[in-house]
Amino acid sequence: MELIIIVAIAQNHVIGKDNDLIWHLPDDLKRFKKITTGYSVIMGRKTFDSMNQKPLPKRENIVISSQNLIHESDSVFFVKNLEQAINQAKSFGKEKVYIIGGGQLYKTAIDIVDRLDITKVYQNFSGDVFFPEINPKKWKLESEEKHEVDENHAYAFGFCIYKRI
Repeated sequence: MELIIIVAIAQNHVIGKDNDLIWHLPDDLKRFKKITTGYSVIMGRKTFDSMNQKPLPKRENIVISSQNLIHESDSVFFVKNLEQAINQAKSFGKEKVYIIGGGQLYKTAIDIVDRLDITKVYQNFSGDVFFPEINPKKWKLESEEKHEVDENHAYAFGFCIYKRI
């Protein structure tokens, strides 16, 4: 099973503010949906809350929370920590599992994941949630697909894949 962090980050590593996304990049959202559909996604409770506690369709949604949340469904599973989340994901038998946020979960998971699937927004933003530094001694940039500003995208961005060295 391949464990993958998927995230959009600004040049200064900001990923969010006030429990919300800062930018709107339709191509990034379409790509996120396309590559995570059919797989398990692991998220923290604040990320789940930011989605109005609605599961992402056609995915097993695994939510890490210290609270006793009781509205589990066929597609939402609550666990207490990352280890339990990974074990829950393994039980579904999929070849890929995506970690989709938030900041604390990324910080915990970056040392154990196999791949980073990062949308880099080529601009600095103010925010209150940050992605950890990507250590070039541990990660190699395998590909970068750049996209310029256009009528649907106010910021230039790139899809970057990093593999663990």
